[in-house]
Amino acid sequence: MYRKIVVPVDLAHTDKLEKALATAADLAKHYRAKTYYVGVTAPAPSAVAHSSAEYAEKLELFAAEQSAQRGLQVEAKTATSTDPIRDLDDALRDTIEDLGADLVVMASHVPGFGSHIFASNAGYLASHTSVSVFVVR
Repeated sequence: MYRKIVVPVDLAHTDKLEKALATAADLAKHYRAKTYYVGVTAPAPSAVAHSSAEYAEKLELFAAEQSAQRGLQVEAKTATSTDPIRDLDDALRDTIEDLGADLVVMASHVPGFGSHIFASNAGYLASHTSVSVFVVR
């Protein structure tokens, strides 16, 4: 049913991704789907990495650790944007389309006041892509 699963990963918040990562791994094993961890970063230094190349290395390492832990082959993909906060939705959408993914499994945040005014990242992807979006809270 699913061939390629994308999991958006924010390396600054990996502690909040466990349920989404576990869900994606279970689905990937069940459907024998290829799994991609996708991170979006800026070319400028950030709290996570000094450059987009360093961010990509850290994402690769995270994917390798998760592969070993979950017994699943995971590939890392890094998208670079001059303004990742503004461009996150579009960068994820473009990467999902480039990979030919058919499912996105992503962690959600607990909704707050801003969620009632601004659309969530998952809501954007569900509305602007043709793939299924599984939001894990």
